[in-house]
Formats: sequence, C-alpha cells, structure tokens
Amino acid sequence: MQAIAMFFLASVAVGGLAWVFVYPILSGERKAEKRVASVAKAAPAVRVARNQRSRRDVVEATLKEFEERHKQTKNKPISVRIAQAGLNWSKRQFLLLSVGIGVGMFLLGLLGGGGLLVGAALAFAGAFGIPRWLLSYLKKRREARFLNVFPDAVDIIVRGVKAGLPLLDCLKMITAESPEPVKSQFRMIVETQAVGMPLGEACQKLYEEMPVPEANFFGIVVAIQQKAGGNLAEALGNLSRVLRDRKKMKAKIKAMSQEAKASASIIGSLPIAVMTLVYITSPQYISLLWTEPLGRVMLAASAVWMFMGVMVMKKMINFDF
Repeated sequence: MQAIAMFFLASVAVGGLAWVFVYPILSGERKAEKRVASVAKAAPAVRVARNQRSRRDVVEATLKEFEERHKQTKNKPISVRIAQAGLNWSKRQFLLLSVGIGVGMFLLGLLGGGGLLVGAALAFAGAFGIPRWLLSYLKKRREARFLNVFPDAVDIIVRGVKAGLPLLDCLKMITAESPEPVKSQFRMIVETQAVGMPLGEACQKLYEEMPVPEANFFGIVVAIQQKAGGNLAEALGNLSRVLRDRKKMKAKIKAMSQEAKASASIIGSLPIAVMTLVYITSPQYISLLWTEPLGRVMLAASAVWMFMGVMVMKKMINFDF
C-alpha cells in the first residue's frame, strides 16, 4: 500500500513538471506570447526611446573621448610643456639652456671647494631641476592669468549667442578684445576651424594647450552641443556661473590658507635666521658646523630634515579642487 502511494505521488510530480516546462514548448504558447508582445509594442514609444538613447550615447561617447585624452596628456613631451608655459623656445634651445645651467652649477661647486661629488650633484640639479621648475612656474602663472579672464570670455559668447550671432563670430570677438593668454588661445581655435576642423573638435584642442579643468568644461559643452544639439546659450551660461563660483572658491581657499602659509614661512626661515644671528655674535661658536667633518654631516642632515618638513607643510596647505 505504501509503495503504491509513493508511485502515485511520484507520477503526479513528474506530470506537473512536464506540464510546466514541456507543454508550452510543444503547444507553441511561448511563441504566441512573443508575437503578441511584439505586436502590442507602440511604435512612437520605441522611436522616442531610441532618440533618447542616441543622445545619451553621444554624450557618453564624448565624455569617454575626453577621459582618454586626459589620460594621454599626463606625460607630456618637453615641447608641449614649453608651449604650455607660453615660451617660443625650441626643444634644442631648452636642452642647451639646461646644459649651460648644469655646467655653471658644476663649476660653482668646484670653485666653492665642494669637490667632484658636490659639483656633480649641483650639475644634476641645475640641468634637470631648475629648467623644469622654471617651466612649471611659468605654466602655473600663465594658467592663473587665463583663469582670471576666461569667465568674462564665456560671458561674451553667451551674450553674442543670445543676440543671434553664430558661435564662430563670438569667438572672433574674443580674439579681438580679450587680453592674453585668452586671446591667443581662442585665435588658435578660430585658425584651426578655418583649415577644416569642426568647431567642436577645435574647442577640444583648448584643453591640450591650456590643461585646466575650466578649459576642459568649455570643450565638453561645445562638443556635446555640436554633436547632440541643445540650447548653447543656456549651457554656456551655466558654465559661466560654475567658472565664477570656482574662482570665488579658489580665492576663499587662498585667503583662509594665508595664516598657515605665513606660519610655515616663519618656521622654515627660523633656523636660518638663528644661525645667521649666532654667526654675527659669536662666529667661533658656530663655525664648527662647516670646519669639522662631524659638523658638516650634522649641517647636511639638518638641511635634509628641514627640506622634508617644508615639503610636508607645503603639501598640507596647498588645496587642489
């Protein structure tokens, strides 16, 4: 009796599974449901979804292009860094200047009695450190001048577009009225567009010559508007407000960090000032630092530790956003 009951339950279970999984395939119900669902879809809704998807795809593709370009511009060749610093030097002139500074520092180390090791260290710092520091300093100064004028240039474009002028004519107005370096950068955009490059791609070149986030924002807005359409005046107006807010934030951060910078300057210059005063009052007491071997080692170690402390304080009070 128990065996019959188990057989009955097993048969019911197998039949139920066959009814759920096998019968729809054999009867064609699934194919009928797919055909009904495909016929029941509304054509206008599909068309709108496709349009929205295509616009979103254009925006995503443009942003991906900018991300790839940003990754490629991290390790720039020396010729690009010279151009970003606003110099008209060639690569050969820069290398000759580096060699000249290196030779001069090497001779300075030898004439100062430091020996070959000190001369080689000074030559390395002069050939590879000072010229590149100079390029970095000139580049940051040029970027600061650009960011100071760039929001006004964007406002000129917004007012011109609202007045009915084409975007290219607005860019030409900037090349005629704005100060440097905004004037030369927008002249480059106009000249690049004149030789056949689309205006959106020409605006993307601005970030390569002026690698600041604000220039990247401008290139993204213009490139997306050229590819996907939209209200350019409204987009650039929003960009102008963002640029001015970033400018205000940068000035606020600079003002709030002045106290920390003053403290770091005082702490960094205090050992040198104390050593100078001690040398003026009692030179015999402190001259052991550079006349004795142990004193020179202590002086070099102190200089290294002071340099590390200054770099740590500089890293703590410099804010990037």
